[in-house]
Amino acid sequence: MPTISSLIHALLDQAFNEGNHAILDELVPLDAVTYLPGWGMPSNRLGLKQMIIHLRAAFPDLTCTVDDEIEGESKLAVLWTLRGTHKGSFFGNVPTGRSVAVHGFIFIRTADGRISENWLLIDQMGLLQQLGIVPPPRGKT
Repeated sequence: MPTISSLIHALLDQAFNEGNHAILDELVPLDAVTYLPGWGMPSNRLGLKQMIIHLRAAFPDLTCTVDDEIEGESKLAVLWTLRGTHKGSFFGNVPTGRSVAVHGFIFIRTADGRISENWLLIDQMGLLQQLGIVPPPRGKT
């Protein structure tokens, strides 16, 4: 049975970095709950696939790296960084050619060696600010 840490590394390396969506069928059961606040995608494996497809279309050189992780018996919390260059449409915004680096957080629960529930958060405001779509906070340039 895979370790909890190996599940998240497979999710980031194979699904996000390589665009291998089939790996999600192995890692995440059909009835697993995936919370994707702010993305407007279904809260399930299909929504996770849609989000990854959308991100990879907008940032074809997308890479995600694990910065830190805390593992429990059947839980894992991961701080990660998403990097890429905006070369495709992103929620209707034309490509800017800008490079981005934003942090994300994933919290997963496992059952039977698979991801049974996960929360996936990405610093969307920071991403939109780096793309120039949303202005930076007042007093910052």
